[in-house]
Amino acid sequence: MSKGTSEEGNKKRINLKRIRKLLRNDNLVTNRNFILLLSFVVGLLSGLSAVLMKNLVYFFHRFISENLQISGTSLLYFTLPLAGIFFTFVFVRYFVKDSISHGVTKVLHAISRGEANLPFHNTWSSMIAGSITVGFGGSVGMEAPIVMTGSAIGSNLGRLLKTNYRTTVLLLGCGAAGAIAGIFKAPIAAVVFVLEVLMFDLTLSSIIPLLISSVTAATVAYFLLGQGVEFSFTISDPFVLRNIPFYLLLGVFTGFVSLYFSKSAFRAESLIHRIRNPWLRLVSGGLLVGTMIYLFPPLFGEG
Repeated sequence: MSKGTSEEGNKKRINLKRIRKLLRNDNLVTNRNFILLLSFVVGLLSGLSAVLMKNLVYFFHRFISENLQISGTSLLYFTLPLAGIFFTFVFVRYFVKDSISHGVTKVLHAISRGEANLPFHNTWSSMIAGSITVGFGGSVGMEAPIVMTGSAIGSNLGRLLKTNYRTTVLLLGCGAAGAIAGIFKAPIAAVVFVLEVLMFDLTLSSIIPLLISSVTAATVAYFLLGQGVEFSFTISDPFVLRNIPFYLLLGVFTGFVSLYFSKSAFRAESLIHRIRNPWLRLVSGGLLVGTMIYLFPPLFGEG
């Protein structure tokens, strides 16, 4: 190693030590401007991660469509998701060498431990694994992997700067909000998601950083992916007061549907984990997913 390289490395370590020394001062850690700046940084990184994940999924989709002919009854609907799950399994088992777990569940568990620490590899492993699975047709969605990625970005930034627990949790939430906003281009929905699902305090000290992070991430997504929205629709009929009971019934019905989905997912996970052999578990899960996508092709990929 050259003398210049050594001196440059020492300077970086000294600068990082200075930053950490400043952040040990509680007055600075709780300073609103400092937290707002960090929320902007987390939103920027989360937005870039969301854009990268979308591009990875599109890359795999484009690669498959350009090299394979997929018709309405093609067996590729059955084999491609199985191949994607296999590649994801190999990636996690032999490259990550750690469980990447479920996005929201692992985030809640990290918060409940009173640490809010997520492994550094989750800043990239969840995103790549999710991209492979969805890119090859596995209908698992991009929400959980990108939430895990954004949360890990916020958590690791807080750990790097040695912020206190409350600030680290807030940065973790900012990462989750930025990830949802970036993947759906919906900053307000992202804030509501974090406040409801991650059970953040409904205070200005929480809402403002979450808004900054989500708006920043959504802006990055708009800038790099274009102005199109994920779900586009136009309401032509005016609002009618007498239709409110139907809206209430719809809310109740969808509530039961979501409850059914959650219970079914937990039940399926419990059943699949009864298979001790990981390779047999891989084949069993892949065959089930492949069969469902073959029977219902709209489930392929993002759905």
